[in-house]
Amino acid sequence: MAVWDDVLTGLDRQVYEQFRGAKEFGNRPALVVVDVNYAFTGLKPEPILESIRTYHTSCGERAWKVLPRLQALIKSARQTGIPVIYSTGIDREVRGAGWANRARKAGLLAPLGEAELEQRRLGNRIVSEIQPQPGDVVIRKIGPSVFFGTPLNTLLNEMDIDTVIVTGTTTSGCVRATAVDAACLDFYVGIVEDCTFDRFEISHKVSLLDMHAKYGSVISMADAAGYFEAACGRARSGLVSAATSP
Repeated sequence: MAVWDDVLTGLDRQVYEQFRGAKEFGNRPALVVVDVNYAFTGLKPEPILESIRTYHTSCGERAWKVLPRLQALIKSARQTGIPVIYSTGIDREVRGAGWANRARKAGLLAPLGEAELEQRRLGNRIVSEIQPQPGDVVIRKIGPSVFFGTPLNTLLNEMDIDTVIVTGTTTSGCVRATAVDAACLDFYVGIVEDCTFDRFEISHKVSLLDMHAKYGSVISMADAAGYFEAACGRARSGLVSAATSP
């Protein structure tokens, strides 16, 4: 049963069953881990209303419940030679700057003090449980999508990637923006349901429903790991065939 099953009822369900078509994956995937940093997880597992006292963008305990599954999927990607790409924010040194902040219009831009700047740097640090390893790619981004204003598309093309498997947070924000951009750039797109999270459960469910209907396929962590194994096997088979051909 899909995670959005309890919010899709009546006529909407009938239309959805007619609208959703089959979607495919390619042979050369990359795993993208969107913004799993302390600003979105909080510094420790705790209820969201407590966690947002430190970072107002935190998703609280929901984030920490996802981390073990995300950790396992990242391990699976590395073991099968699938590129792992992380994103996080840039360390803006000005209060009020940023794509979603109206302080620019209100004339409230101001330099951050050292304590605030350190708080922001810590917030942008990728959570230690899934920290990048040598060979991984880390992209600093300035907008919701990991593609916007970054070299991600070029990097994927250089690696001959045809499929983007998206994980991370928030499902309704940066994950969705990344999935939409990936589809616009003609990548096959997968979104890993149990490796994504949001501060609002309804946003998580409905965003996954929308992405599954329009931009890609929502899959489980187990399915993603199985796909990595299969892609790895096809790649090895192709290398063997190339090596033995006359």
